[in-house]
Amino acid sequence: MGLDDRKLAVLRAIVEDYVATQEPVGSKSLVERHQLGVSPATVRNDMAVLEEEGYIRQPHTSAGRVPTDRGYRLFVDRLSRIKPLSPAERRAIERFLVGAVDLDDVVYRTVRLLAQLTRQVAVVQYPSLARSTVRHLELVPISTTRLTLVMIADTGRVEQRLVELPAPVPADDVLDLRRLVNEKLVGTRLSDTPPLVQSLIDESAPHLRPAMTTLSTVLLETLVERHEERIALAGTANLARGGLLDFQGSLRPILEALEEEVVLLKLIGEAEPSTLRVRIGDENQIDNLRAASVVSTGYGPGATIVGGMGVLGPTRMDYPGTIATVRAVARYVGELLAQN
Repeated sequence: MGLDDRKLAVLRAIVEDYVATQEPVGSKSLVERHQLGVSPATVRNDMAVLEEEGYIRQPHTSAGRVPTDRGYRLFVDRLSRIKPLSPAERRAIERFLVGAVDLDDVVYRTVRLLAQLTRQVAVVQYPSLARSTVRHLELVPISTTRLTLVMIADTGRVEQRLVELPAPVPADDVLDLRRLVNEKLVGTRLSDTPPLVQSLIDESAPHLRPAMTTLSTVLLETLVERHEERIALAGTANLARGGLLDFQGSLRPILEALEEEVVLLKLIGEAEPSTLRVRIGDENQIDNLRAASVVSTGYGPGATIVGGMGVLGPTRMDYPGTIATVRAVARYVGELLAQN
């Protein structure tokens, strides 16, 4: 990078002050607020180098400097100290999430919590069926020719389907069908189930095959074909908290992007295990979000990633605090899913 420790310290001070005050930062205020151990003239020289290298810029409205996307990136990669959450913050997260009664409530609480803690827009993807495994399959008789199929995934997501049987099926045969499908499919990733479902017909007793053939069709629809993804969003009003320089003066492109579920899935739905990603400004592939930053990660029970979550806000973001919060909330949600 060609920057010595002193210039890196000046850049860190500029980023921290600008994030805190929303005001362009001058050399005089840097010397007054930070123990840099050098004169204002030296700080001005360091700022000139940082500006020449593209890490800070001078907005036309002020003599102070503000960080550029490149400056924020260096801050995140090399300078930011991830602020550990306090014991009180950790207890608050745990209490808030542990009170959830079902999967919908977990997602709802998580997205609200992220928005409140980071004061940004929060996005949480519901656990993806494509990444889930079968925990249990239940067959509930409604009549002798009609069943309700209930699929429970390891994430707690529940799918229900009606099965219209070709002929009346005795209660004992329903129990056999339930045993067969559970023995074959429990513990299997949903994406790996099609060949197993097909084999159920061949392996069934002759008198069960007509019912199993119909049930298999519904199973495939339940386990494989319905992979639409759902997103929860909270904290959109937080976008209006910023200063004039945030979002280059217009919120409209950001708001339009947030209305598109496909865009939101692209932002947070491609997370890899144990990876937290920070996209700053022009690093975002979506044109309408080039004035924003996105901090995202995957979540799930253990090492299994079943969905993504994250926050979106201005590039003038408290990156250390936001990164710590997103990481902590994702970990708690993963533990919650593992327990349940």
